[in-house]
Amino acid sequence: MTDGAHEHRQSEDTVDVLELARAWLAEDPDPATRGELQALLAEPDPAAALGDRFTARLEFGTAGLRGALGAGPNRMNRLTVLRATAGLVAYLRSRAARRVVIGYDARSRSADFAQDAASVVNGAGMEALLLPGPLPTPVLAFAVRHLTADAGIMITASHNPAADNGYKVYLGDGSQIVSPADAEISAEIDAVGPVMTIPRGDGWAEAGEDVVEAYVSRAASVVAAGGPRDLRIVYTPLHGVGRDTALAAFARAGFPEPYVVAEQAEPDPAFPTVAFPNPEEPGAMDLALAAAAREQADIVLANDPDADRLAVAVRTSGRHGRWTVLRGDEVGALLATHLARRAAHAGRAGGVLATSIVSSSLLCRIAAAHGMGFAETLTGFKWISRVPGLTYGYEEALGYCVDPEGVRDKDGITAALVVAELAASLKAEGRSLLDLLDEIAVEHGLHATDQLSVRVSQAARIRAAVDRLRQGPPQRLGGRAVTAVDDLAAGGGGLPPTDGLRFHLEGGARVIVRPSGTEPKLKCYLEVVEQVRDGDVDSAGKAAAAALEALRADVGQALQLS
Repeated sequence: MTDGAHEHRQSEDTVDVLELARAWLAEDPDPATRGELQALLAEPDPAAALGDRFTARLEFGTAGLRGALGAGPNRMNRLTVLRATAGLVAYLRSRAARRVVIGYDARSRSADFAQDAASVVNGAGMEALLLPGPLPTPVLAFAVRHLTADAGIMITASHNPAADNGYKVYLGDGSQIVSPADAEISAEIDAVGPVMTIPRGDGWAEAGEDVVEAYVSRAASVVAAGGPRDLRIVYTPLHGVGRDTALAAFARAGFPEPYVVAEQAEPDPAFPTVAFPNPEEPGAMDLALAAAAREQADIVLANDPDADRLAVAVRTSGRHGRWTVLRGDEVGALLATHLARRAAHAGRAGGVLATSIVSSSLLCRIAAAHGMGFAETLTGFKWISRVPGLTYGYEEALGYCVDPEGVRDKDGITAALVVAELAASLKAEGRSLLDLLDEIAVEHGLHATDQLSVRVSQAARIRAAVDRLRQGPPQRLGGRAVTAVDDLAAGGGGLPPTDGLRFHLEGGARVIVRPSGTEPKLKCYLEVVEQVRDGDVDSAGKAAAAALEALRADVGQALQLS
């Protein structure tokens, strides 16, 4: 391309971006984002300031929509929500749907977005039911089935940074949407005309507090009546919406009131005490762990801001000793073992345990030991929740479904109750969660997992890294021979195709490499298995830690992203 042609192309691009921005400005119903856009248009180089907002748009997929707040099609804003809801309504009307329930968390603009969604549902002649205030995502998932709705909308960005918000869709079965519904809804969104042509109404109804009461009652029922309840709990909602619902559920189930971390107790969209409002992130649970030491707690439980995930920490030594945060795979194995044993004791053996391809292979062994079925799915509870005969499902990213008939999604509140039940039962026996983990390791082998996560600024770098590994897979990783490579994009094993690679290594070790579905990250999931000899779990743990470290180093080098 000549210099003149290059300058002409740049000029056209500038004009296109400015035209798109001005067209957006003419439609935008929100004074806040209109003012933001006007300020950007007035900058010395408006095209540069507007480029990322208008050269792409948020894609509607199985995770719905999620992105940073702001003006433009590549941001979360009222115009984006109005158009998304108009497309969803068109999809639902073609299926004779009549009722949509809408929930929202306490993030910035969540209430506004929920009311906009309700106005579009109502304007289409359908019944819109708005939940009564900011509530956990599991309450919305429960309400879809409880209120016999045809769909549910949840305004939340879960554990994303404070600048983000999102839009999640559930269908009438109470599960998140999957393909092909996502593509069909996306096509309807693309067909939506100017926003002023979208019919809107103000006659939506607010669901009563009885919906929350019904959820709390159902949540409390996930623990067996009459069991031990003596447990000192420190709880944090991480500035989210979990506190009131969680405390009500603990009280209903008969547990002593948990100590709530004061600095993180109230909903706050700025998440002032954490760098990222995700209990998996380093430092996010520091205040809770400090409180646990002060309060001589038995256990720490933490929800993420929309309370669909749960983190668990346990004391490793002494009344004021050190605390450790358990990995999602460890909590997943503890819950699976407890629920399987509890069901067998009650004469209700059977059912299916399920997890995703990125979680530990230990669940398969636990299922076999208890005569239960096992299923492996793609990542996400949109897949796990649809497993036929599901009794319990989990994913390593702190997501647990302990009551599929009540909430067909991950639920950090019901999971917290079952973890508390297990911890209290073990305490009554003079044991701990760590003791049970050792018992599981002796029986099934010590399955140690870790994750290498690389955040990048350009999505193209993620694609290039995966393509490099696909075209030239390493022969060895962590000193172990690579025995097989599964290209997950080709499907197989009864799973739909997904972007990623799975490396099988000697000794039962595995590495899964896949792009994140919600963040600009490349995620690598690592697992090694060490047999426990003569009951020496400590030695097996040290060997596993060394093996994981070697694996991390080799995978990081193979990615070529540093």
